[in-house]
Amino acid sequence: MSQSIPSPGKKKSAVIQDWRPEDAQFWASTGKKIANRNLWISVFCLMLAFCVWMLFSVVAVNLNKVGFNFTTDQLFLLTALPSISSAILRVPYSFVIPIFGGRVWTTFSTCFLLLPCVWLGFAVQDTTTPYIVFIIISLLCGFAGANFASSMGNISFFFPKAMQGGALGINGGLGNLGVSVMQLLVPLAISTAIFVGLSDSTSGSGYGIWLENAAWIWVPLLVIATLAAWFGMNELATAKSSLREQLPVLKRGHLWMLSLLYLCTFGSFIGFSAGFAMLSKTQFPDVMIMHFAFFGPFIGALARSAGGIISDRLGGVRVSLFTFIVMAIFTGLLFLTLPGESSSGSFIAFYSVFMVLFFAAGLGSGSTFQMIAVIFRKLTLDRVKAAGGSDETAQREAVTETSAALGFISAIGALGGFFIPQTFGLSLSMSGSPAGAMKVFLVFYLVCIAITWLVYGRKKNN
Repeated sequence: MSQSIPSPGKKKSAVIQDWRPEDAQFWASTGKKIANRNLWISVFCLMLAFCVWMLFSVVAVNLNKVGFNFTTDQLFLLTALPSISSAILRVPYSFVIPIFGGRVWTTFSTCFLLLPCVWLGFAVQDTTTPYIVFIIISLLCGFAGANFASSMGNISFFFPKAMQGGALGINGGLGNLGVSVMQLLVPLAISTAIFVGLSDSTSGSGYGIWLENAAWIWVPLLVIATLAAWFGMNELATAKSSLREQLPVLKRGHLWMLSLLYLCTFGSFIGFSAGFAMLSKTQFPDVMIMHFAFFGPFIGALARSAGGIISDRLGGVRVSLFTFIVMAIFTGLLFLTLPGESSSGSFIAFYSVFMVLFFAAGLGSGSTFQMIAVIFRKLTLDRVKAAGGSDETAQREAVTETSAALGFISAIGALGGFFIPQTFGLSLSMSGSPAGAMKVFLVFYLVCIAITWLVYGRKKNN
């Protein structure tokens, strides 16, 4: 069967009827170019989504500097809430691509992010803005985090099985890079009056901070990304399926075990990204942490891309097991860096240990996602064929269930962005130290080591 694809700029050519990524000739002549174009537009949109998702990790640190008077617990809550709405929304977002199509949904979900950005820009300029308004905006920022579920599910349809780990690693890893891009650019942006004439804020509380820039600098980029998605992306007719066809994935036992592993990796990455700056400020108040906070998410995002590619070669189970062990070891080392009754702690050691944790969490995010794709595809193919289904039916169900599983598991992973900052905040309020929170994380990492080895490692499911 041949494929005729007119210019992608025309709306009528957006839906591709014939898509055979496992056909080497088709992939080389037609599929690779189309898949890569969709991948890079998806990366751009997802990167901006992560910028918006984690906005409050920087905004919360600066709110009191421009005249607000929120408590530490309130500020930690603002950094955590986007991950709650993100986790909840990732569940429906994980099923929307086969229903609405990747191009339509990417366009809509990217455009929606203009709402929290524009609103936040105005809210931070008025010190009488009630705390509940910031809660609502924070929850709206969580819509950005939900985009990850639909984006990863969409990209998984475009690439052959042998390249899915790398493609998902690039999409997720470079998308995750938005956290560090935001944490690098926002401190620079809020120190300059970029939007002259749009803001009445001139100096905050004498700090020379234009906090509205933290939100408004993303508005023009979101407009560009929305247009790029609409005019440059495609939809695959072969990837269409109903909600009823996708829901059986929730009955699979492996869905819940892999969700736990992904919560360990990506949950740690996004949770540390959300809470690291505030945590550092409480432990080492003399350090200008916003000069350094961006580097952890940067390392983790690049490591995620590498994790997917390495897992395609070495196996996701091996790479994941390695990352869980590293995370457990360095979580234990973190206790030695904290201030205590007899020690002022070491920021250099504290920062260095966290950089390793960011690296391991990022690497593991890529490897566990590769595990999900490989394991679900294999299990679905085996189940359908064992029931007498044809190869075509088995392949179609494998694609549907794998995409749904990737999206749903990503929803569980997003919960780390809420629980980690909140656990830090609770530990600090109870004991004045984050040590209690780190003990909880250490036990969790040890549990994930056991699950990875006992369930997947001994069976060579890599």
